[in-house]
Amino acid sequence: MVEITPISKVAEDERGATHFFDTDRTGQFIIAYRRAGSASGRHYHKGIAANKNPEKIIILSGEATVNWYDMRGEGKGSLKVSAPSMVTIQAWAWHEVIADTDIVVFELNALADGKDDTYWIK
Repeated sequence: MVEITPISKVAEDERGATHFFDTDRTGQFIIAYRRAGSASGRHYHKGIAANKNPEKIIILSGEATVNWYDMRGEGKGSLKVSAPSMVTIQAWAWHEVIADTDIVVFELNALADGKDDTYWIK
């Protein structure tokens, strides 16, 4: 339900590294800065919004832990993520991102995408 894909490095020199990824998504995106120890997410999506089915985020810098469980079944897991990596979160996966270090997150969706497709457990 959650998959981690390292972002490919195309080159590196004295200036630093260059990485690339592919996406078919367009429109508005989100960049979030999170402090070490903070938690984000703690919700799930039903897949109503196209850009939340699946949800895709990129950890651009730092390290995080992604905890998840399947709202419709028994599956659950915890994955460590090191930048740069894409995290793909399927619909119906309750998820949280714990910043193990300060992190920068690039979300391949807009705030409006989650407006009618974000559910918190009460």
